[in-house]
Amino acid sequence: MTSLGLVVAQFNSAVTTEMQAAAEDAAAERGAEISETLEVPGAYDAPLAADRLARRDDIDAVAVIGAIVTGDTNHDQVIADAAAQGLTDVSLDRDTPVTFGVSGPGMSGAEAREREAKGAEAVNAAVDMVEVLA
Repeated sequence: MTSLGLVVAQFNSAVTTEMQAAAEDAAAERGAEISETLEVPGAYDAPLAADRLARRDDIDAVAVIGAIVTGDTNHDQVIADAAAQGLTDVSLDRDTPVTFGVSGPGMSGAEAREREAKGAEAVNAAVDMVEVLA
C-alpha cells in the first residue's frame, strides 16, 4: 500500500477543503493511505511541510494542494512560482515524489472552485509516481 503525506494550504480554504476531500477520496479509490496531513497557511508555506514529510521513511510520496487566486498585483504569480520551485527542489533533494495540486495563478475564486478536482489529481499523480519509480 502506498503511504502518502498530504499538505493542504489553508488560504482560500473554501476551495482547499473541497480539494482535500477529493484527495482523500482518490487515495481510498487507489488503495493508498494518507499517513499524515499537514495544514499550512498558504501555498508559499508548502515546501517546508512537504520536505518534513518527504524525510520520513514511512512516506512514499507527498501530495500538495492549494489554490492561488489573482488579486490586484502580481503577487499570485510570485507565490505560485516560489511554491512550484520549492516543491520541485524538495522532490529532487529527497528523491521522493512531491506532486503539485495547486491551482492558479491568474484565476478568480470561481475558477478555483471549478478546479477542486486538483486534489484528486495530485494524489493520483503521487501514486502513479510511486509505481513508476518502484
